[in-house]
Amino acid sequence: MLTRIFPFLDWFKKYSGPAFRADIISGLTVALVLIPQSMAYAQLAGMPAYYGLYASLLPPMVAALFGSSRQLATGPVAVVSLMTAASLEPLATAGSEGYIAYALLLALLVGVFQFMLGVLRLGLVVNFLSHPVVNGFTNAAAIIIASSQLSKMFGVYVDKAELHFETIIRVIKGAMHYTHLPTLGMGVLAFVIMVGLKKVNPKIPNVLCAVVITTLLSWATGFNHDARVDIAAIQDKEAQTLINEFNKTVVGIEALAVKRTAIAALEDKAKADKNQIGYYDAEHDIAVVNYQVKLLKHKSHELRAALRSILFSGVKQSDGSLAFFEQGKVPAGMEADGRTWRIKVGNKELDTASLKMMGGGAVVGDIPSGFPALQIPSFDLKIIMKLLPFAVIISLLGFMEAISIAKAMAAKTGQKLDPNQELIGQGLANMLGSCGSAYPSSGSFSRSAVNLQAGAVTGLSSVFTSGIVAVTLLFFTPLLYNLPQAVLAAVIMMAVVGLINASGFIHAWKVQKYDGAISIISFIATLAFAPHLDKGIIIGVALSLGVFLYKSMRPRVAVLSKGPDEVLRDANVHGLKECGRIAVVRFDGPLFFANASFLEDQISDRIIAMPNLKHIILVCSGINDIDASGEEVLSLIVDTVRSGGRDISLSGVNEAVMAVLERTHLLEKIGKDHIYADTETALCKTHEVAHRGGSESDCPLTTYCRISGNA
Repeated sequence: MLTRIFPFLDWFKKYSGPAFRADIISGLTVALVLIPQSMAYAQLAGMPAYYGLYASLLPPMVAALFGSSRQLATGPVAVVSLMTAASLEPLATAGSEGYIAYALLLALLVGVFQFMLGVLRLGLVVNFLSHPVVNGFTNAAAIIIASSQLSKMFGVYVDKAELHFETIIRVIKGAMHYTHLPTLGMGVLAFVIMVGLKKVNPKIPNVLCAVVITTLLSWATGFNHDARVDIAAIQDKEAQTLINEFNKTVVGIEALAVKRTAIAALEDKAKADKNQIGYYDAEHDIAVVNYQVKLLKHKSHELRAALRSILFSGVKQSDGSLAFFEQGKVPAGMEADGRTWRIKVGNKELDTASLKMMGGGAVVGDIPSGFPALQIPSFDLKIIMKLLPFAVIISLLGFMEAISIAKAMAAKTGQKLDPNQELIGQGLANMLGSCGSAYPSSGSFSRSAVNLQAGAVTGLSSVFTSGIVAVTLLFFTPLLYNLPQAVLAAVIMMAVVGLINASGFIHAWKVQKYDGAISIISFIATLAFAPHLDKGIIIGVALSLGVFLYKSMRPRVAVLSKGPDEVLRDANVHGLKECGRIAVVRFDGPLFFANASFLEDQISDRIIAMPNLKHIILVCSGINDIDASGEEVLSLIVDTVRSGGRDISLSGVNEAVMAVLERTHLLEKIGKDHIYADTETALCKTHEVAHRGGSESDCPLTTYCRISGNA
């Protein structure tokens, strides 16, 4: 009982010193990969970089302690991070306090859903996400993730558009206008280091090496070069006007948001009081305010784009301060400092007394030292209802990623894996992680592979990984200040290369053409609707269920005849001659309400197509279940066949179907002497009777019956 509640107690059976050392080494190795990766993934999720460290503190340890896999490395992963951003961006501005609060609430919902699935032993629900759908989604997600990092690689800033491809077009236009070459150089250098070390020696932590080298280079060269100035330092009247206009729109949007909240309260009160006129008035007022907000947001977007497009040259003044002139407009006799300066513009009101001017590349910046406060995320029923569909999708996607790599490792180690216990472990990791400021996490393909290769014996390796992250948060966060954002972008792009699997489309197509089509459609839909990734998954799942229902409603019905090898085969598939007096019909699938009439139609078509038909043998080896509708139709088929002067027999009836026939007395109607154990016996017993009084000298079943009879 104790080991079922606390699975980690099993680790210490026959645990040894060498195993302990192996766990320490593997835990350290995974941590060296996890720390830079987690910071990159946090930014992909729209969170400040250090929240990646928070998501790497509790989840790896908790998932290992309460899961069933001993090598699975849990923490921030690319696809879940992307889904988190897609879930939250419609609700709040990325990186804002509200956004972070929603991310922690989302992690809690994901954890609760996974935990409940595990406790109720419902791990099989993950099968709703078929492999073709996941393959299409994952390939599209890899492209979306990689392309979303282009702005950081080029050092350009753009507003996100309604659709992802529109955002990428904005990034390309911005890069054509101006690319910060040192930023691009840092990103390229990180790629060279990671790819080079991976080829030289895969065991070297290439991600960590790239981070250390580029951070040192950033610190030594003054890669980040920002300045805080008064608006008066901007020697460009047009830019000053744009700044003031932008601030007006931001203030206007905030005022309208307050007004909308007040109207919403009046709407709720009118609804509670059943005041229909008041309710409709409030609804109209909210629509007007929403339209005004939309207009102001569009205006603020245009102003942001205009401000970001202005490139300045800095000129040092006699007092040591900087004055900024638009490039190409520096007055004669003044010497520029050689840098290209830009105004840092976000979604908030600009402080005209302390404008941030960027004269270098972007870095991670200040990371708070110490542990995050432990507290339960705040609950808001309206927000929970909006997040719930995303929480379900993230839960299933995250678990699929975790269980896939866990199964692959279990096949190598011979370890017994319990998917439901893994759900419990992942659920607890997300629930407890949310209380420690972690956004949704899952099992990682890349880090689990590193854990296995490093020789991890038990989940203690993940406990050590969490311990190293804790030490980093306590003592080493200042060392990460100069880490270039472009390097984090390169880390993400390198990581998602492994998610691209074009051969998966080909394989799915070879298995079944409709599987290939579903995979391709899921891929295209995910790309087309990004960042609304849920739509791509929903379309894929709907297509999969549609195909399943269609196949269930129209299962395969084969007419059998003798093949060249004296074995009964599908006459239509193999082009075999059929007997004119006996129809051997095989029904492949359960006989239930959705397809019962289909069998009836197939039997009727066979009767019409064969004027000399005397006997039908219904091969039931493929019918593994039957319901009331199926039993009713089978009874009607017996009546229809026999009322026309023909006869019918059943062969290969299994125990479950036979029990139904006995309980409903349909067995007596068919006749026990018309139920045969196998098709060969049924055919040989009925062949002579069916051909009596008729002439069919070239019946293909004659020799078959003779051979079977002799056998």
